[in-house]
Amino acid sequence: MTQMPNAKSPLKIGTRGSPLALAQAYETRTRLMAAHDLPEDAFEIVVIKTTGDDRALIDADKPLKELGGKGLFTKEIEEAMLDGRIDIAVHSMKDMPVKQPDGLLLDCYLPREDTRDAFVSFDYASISDLPQGAVVGSSSLRRRAQLAHRRPDLKMVEFRGNVQTRMRKLEDKVAAATFLAMAGLNRLGMAEVARSAIEPEEMLPAVAQGCIGIERRANDAMCEALLAAIHDAPAGHRLAAERAYLATLDGSCETPIAGLALLEGDQVWLRGEVLRPDGSDALFEEGRASIADAADLGADIARKLLARAPKDFFDWR
Repeated sequence: MTQMPNAKSPLKIGTRGSPLALAQAYETRTRLMAAHDLPEDAFEIVVIKTTGDDRALIDADKPLKELGGKGLFTKEIEEAMLDGRIDIAVHSMKDMPVKQPDGLLLDCYLPREDTRDAFVSFDYASISDLPQGAVVGSSSLRRRAQLAHRRPDLKMVEFRGNVQTRMRKLEDKVAAATFLAMAGLNRLGMAEVARSAIEPEEMLPAVAQGCIGIERRANDAMCEALLAAIHDAPAGHRLAAERAYLATLDGSCETPIAGLALLEGDQVWLRGEVLRPDGSDALFEEGRASIADAADLGADIARKLLARAPKDFFDWR
């Protein structure tokens, strides 16, 4: 029998220090405690500061691609796991690059939260309520491109930081509205911050939005056994399609890519959208396949989009 974590030798759970990251780490701990009948002191939450948490970078409101892309939020945490300072790492899956460093595995997902984007504003109830020329803040290339495509009259400004920081910027009239993920607001117990949730038919979410992934060392049998008990198979099937789609598109933070997989019985339905960063053009594809072929479906949808795109459409490639 594998030795279980205990108070003298706790399982070290690595996480970023933001309120949302901590909420996700606590949820992971709670699920592990329940699944294995373990006390709280059998676990230790280890906060690791990542480059993406640098206050100066957040305040600078620079696009993510200028700062180094998705790895900003994961590099130091993954280094700590490879060094043995932590045993597992809890991540927002939409922040995760599609390739893991050698020796690390991502094969545990928690049940997926609401995948929709939240529209946040003190003065307006939805995107359609925004007046001509209104200023909207977002650091997400996808959201900016989708908004520019649907409402080219709006003015976009960079907007970074946690929920509290962004709300303060709205109060200071830096922008009339911004966007957050409904999943994050729900996990923080702050759903009321959203004026409305944006349906995927209006704005397709980021790939893996609303999903928590737990990373481990590939050769760690104890963690493999512990995490297998809390893995959510439906989330895994949906992420298999979405992550294969993203990988085939070579998705990065300089790419406006949206994608959402849903389960319909024993089938996966995947919708994908790619846009030019300025929103001047958008391409959409969708398809269905059996759950067993989820990853093949994701790659297929991506290849169709790549085949349809004009030569300069993916000028970041």
